[in-house]
Amino acid sequence: MTQSDAAPSDAAQRLAARFSMQGRRALVTGGSVSIGRAIALAFADAGADVAIHYSKAADVAFGKPDAASDMARRIAACGRRAHLIEADFVTPGEATRTVAAARDALGGVDVLVVCASIQYRVPFEDVTAEQIERQTRINFDATIELLRAALPPMKARRWGRVLTIGSINQTRPEGELSIYAALKSAQHNLAINLAKQYAPFGVTINNLSPGLIATERNKWRREDADAWAAIERDSSPMARAGTPDEIAGAALLLCSDAGSFITGADLQATGGRHL
Repeated sequence: MTQSDAAPSDAAQRLAARFSMQGRRALVTGGSVSIGRAIALAFADAGADVAIHYSKAADVAFGKPDAASDMARRIAACGRRAHLIEADFVTPGEATRTVAAARDALGGVDVLVVCASIQYRVPFEDVTAEQIERQTRINFDATIELLRAALPPMKARRWGRVLTIGSINQTRPEGELSIYAALKSAQHNLAINLAKQYAPFGVTINNLSPGLIATERNKWRREDADAWAAIERDSSPMARAGTPDEIAGAALLLCSDAGSFITGADLQATGGRHL
């Protein structure tokens, strides 16, 4: 083999090492479908063992009753450990239990991705008290539980990665997503507050804000191809929806050693919608 033949392989290995998560133990909430699924698979590809939190009821509602078990098989096929944790974050204490279960199964949690969320697309005047409560519990209260459970061990080990999944609605809120948008803004505020506190201990905390992404949540909007095409055209300067895999690439940057000097950031993966 000549030196020129070996060079591309060596370069590929060096590049892969930058984004390696070999030996890391990750917990991804909402990890059975869409963005969470893509992130979990990217982590497994990069060498991490992954605990997947999921809601069986949500997966059934999406028409994906076997999504979690399929994820476990996909991660195992990468040669990594997978552990499934079913929990409904509307119930106080379930997010805390989820972190404990992931820690018991994997031996610790080095990386936490807060992806699970819900939304109700209704005008502000029509939002019910129950809808407000469910969104607050799942989209914000559970985030606090997750962080309170996951951060102290990371601080003690002096290494950790936390990624909260936000939304373009933090800065470009839609009228029919008022409560969802407000809670995503609150989550972002919490993330940057904690990023400053934990930076001296080798723990990075960042927020990743997707724009319009083709997910299970908005699958119903894609049933009318013409209507969806119009939504895409107006969604961003790129005039298209993103894919979960495009969000996973950004997540890998922020949760691997490649992002070791990035903390307190709000990475806008919006196709330019935030401009």
